Order: sequence, then C-alpha cells, then structure tokens
Amino acid sequence: MGADTVRTTATAAAQERRREQRGWYFYDWACSVYSTSVLTVFLGPYLTSVAKSAAGPDGFVHPLGIPVRAGSFFAYSVSLSIIVAILVMPLAGAAADRSGRKKPLLATAAYVGAGATAGMFFLDGDRYLLGGLLLVVANASLAVSMALYNAYLPQISEPDERDAVSSRGWAFGYASGALVLVLNLVLYSAHDSFGLSEAMAVRICLASAGLWWGAFTLVPLRRLRDRRAPADDGARALGGWRQLLATLRDMRRHPLTLAFLLAYLVYNDGVQTVISQASVYGSEELGLDQTTLIVAVLLVQLLAVAGALGMGRLARVYGAKRTILGSLVAWTLTIGAGYFLPAGAPVWFFVLAVGIGLVLGGTQALSRSLFSHLVPRGKEAEYFSAYEVSDRGMSWLGPLVFGLTYQLTGSYRDAIISLVAFFVLGFALLARVPVRRAVRAAGNPVPDRI
Repeated sequence: MGADTVRTTATAAAQERRREQRGWYFYDWACSVYSTSVLTVFLGPYLTSVAKSAAGPDGFVHPLGIPVRAGSFFAYSVSLSIIVAILVMPLAGAAADRSGRKKPLLATAAYVGAGATAGMFFLDGDRYLLGGLLLVVANASLAVSMALYNAYLPQISEPDERDAVSSRGWAFGYASGALVLVLNLVLYSAHDSFGLSEAMAVRICLASAGLWWGAFTLVPLRRLRDRRAPADDGARALGGWRQLLATLRDMRRHPLTLAFLLAYLVYNDGVQTVISQASVYGSEELGLDQTTLIVAVLLVQLLAVAGALGMGRLARVYGAKRTILGSLVAWTLTIGAGYFLPAGAPVWFFVLAVGIGLVLGGTQALSRSLFSHLVPRGKEAEYFSAYEVSDRGMSWLGPLVFGLTYQLTGSYRDAIISLVAFFVLGFALLARVPVRRAVRAAGNPVPDRI
C-alpha cells in the first residue's frame, strides 16, 4: 500500500471519527434538558407540592402503606429510580457488548425516558404516586441510555483527545439546558399572559423536556455506528445476570479501575444529589420563588459550559486527576457555604450557583474521560455500565441521606451540609489512585498528561 493511499485512508478515518463525534455530542444536547429543567428545577418543588396536597394533617403521605414525610417523597423517589437503574444498566451494557449493537438499546432507553417525561404533563392535583412512577421510569431510562452513550467515547476518539471530546459533550449539554431554561423562564414568568395557571405552565415545561429529548435523539442515532463485537462464543452464550456476574468477576482483574470507580462513586453521589435537591433546598428552606430558582439554574448552566471547557484546558496542563481533585476542594467549600445562606436572599443563592457552575461540568467531563482510559478494549459498554452505576446508579445514597436527614431533623440545612462528607471522602479515595499505572494495567496507551 502506497504512502498516498495510507494518508487518504487515515484522512477518511479521521473525518468519519469527527462526524461521529459531532453526532455523539447531540445526545448530551438531547437529554440534558431532562436533568436541568425536570430534575433540577421544576419537578422537585412541584412534586413536593403535589405530595403535600395529598398529605394528611401530620404532613405524611403513605405510598404502599409506608409513612413518608411529604417533603422527603421526591428524594426517596430519586433513590428508588437509581436502584431500578442498578438492576438494568449492567444487563444493557453486557447485551450491547455481546451483540455490538448499542444503537437499538440506546434508542429504546432514550424513548422510554422521553415518553415518561412527556407524560408528566398529566401530573396534577394529588397524583403524587403518578409523579413518583414517572420519575422512576424517566430517571432510570436516562441512566441506562447514558451508560450506552458513554461507551461510545473510547470508540470515537483517540486517547489524547478524549478530555476535549468529553468536555465538548458536556458543554453541548449545558448549552442545551440553558437554552431550554430561557424558554421555560419566559413561559413560567408570563404564564398569566398566555392564559395559563402556574401549575399548567410547570406541566408544559416538564412535558416539553420529554419532547426535546426525543426529537434530538434522532441526530446521534443517525450518525453513530455500531461496531462488530469481538468473537467470543463463551461470552455470547452468557445472558442476563450470568453476564453481569461475569463482568463483575472480570473487573476484579483490574483493581485500580475499581479503585477509581469507588472514588467516583462517592464524590459523584454528592454531585448528583446537589443537582437533584438544590431547588428543593432553595424553595423549602430559603423561601425562594420559582423564578429565582430558574435564574439560578440558568446561571449554573451558562457557567458550566465555560467550566467544562476551561477545566478541559487545565487538564491538558496539570492532568485530569489533579484538576478533578482541585474541583472537589471547590465543591466542599461551596456546599459548606450553602449551609449558611440566609433565607429570602436570592443574591447569595446566585453566588452559590456561580460556585457550582464553575466546577460542575468539568468534574463530570474529566471523570468520564479519565475512566475511558481505564477500560479494556472490547468491554466498553460493560465497564461504562459499571461507571454509570457509579455516576447515577449508586447515587441513591446521597438523596437517601438527604431525605433521611430531613425526615429526622425537619431541617434542609442539616440535609445539605450532610453532603460535604461525600466530597471529602471522594477526594481522599481519588488521591490514592495511581492513574498512570491503572491505564497501563488496562492495556491502554498512557497519554502525556492524565
């Protein structure tokens, strides 16, 4: 084969890789509106108000006969959704790796989640159980789809470009979330002018997130391509839970990868809980109105775009691990400061939003790209299912701690300060992981900076 032919082939491969990367970014663009508009802004306060409408004089609701303080119902529902995701994600990842067909599974998870989100339009009155069910389905579906989506990262990018590709994906997601939040803010703030009640405006915002999610999922489904699975008849013969057990046994052969996952499990549990519970803290403890919360989250979204890209650049200089460790220090200080925020003072809540926004996107993007170096070839979906268990799948613990703290103390301040422990412990665990040795142990090339 001549040199010109080699160059032509390499150029064509690079162009195809960039085309897939651009399509890949759009799943972040599609599904991030759920995380932002639904989980972070509207559903927490709205479902809490619906649960309070259904509560008795003691302030408790009784799903399946279990006494639950109405103010804790949303947090418990988030925890339950994650437990469901834990059961499904490894199976979906194993099936994707065995068949080499991630796209059909990604499409199924995405459209089940989008459909459940669109169904939140019917959440009104005292239908708190309907809201809890739709939340469980949508949140679990998002977790499964993200496991499959993330598994494409090592296939569509070279080792030295993964920090940048992952950061751009997160930036796309935060830009999408900010755009939709602006539209939500217009609708919610001027709902009277549109002839809508406040509750109807919220329901439209919830449902529109599902429609957005479903519509833009078409882009990655058109551009991403499936890869043929490595021939392994023994693995193909395994199914269901047997494959899950085989995956877990295989992961024991890579203890340094597991050490990173443990650290990530802990600190990201804190990140995910802050994302899902911040609006409840702002509305219930600080007495802030919905418009203030929307503006604060919009501020987070805009700064998260810059934060993801900026921390990506820092990683090129200092390495992903050091940059993540720095972000965990910032998280600890920011959430600690949140405990002391005065009620009814939106300016200080905005200052807190600035602190969160600057580190949120970068922490998530760099963690994803760092993990991609620790995955053995041919097992991307299985390992990213385990990663997603850490990303969202084990994030039931933070909301559970948050909900239990509130149930026991009746104070959202005590609930929010309990999350500091996740960042401190996560820092200590990550600092002990020798990432260069972990990359070599996984059989992958070690980038100059990591």
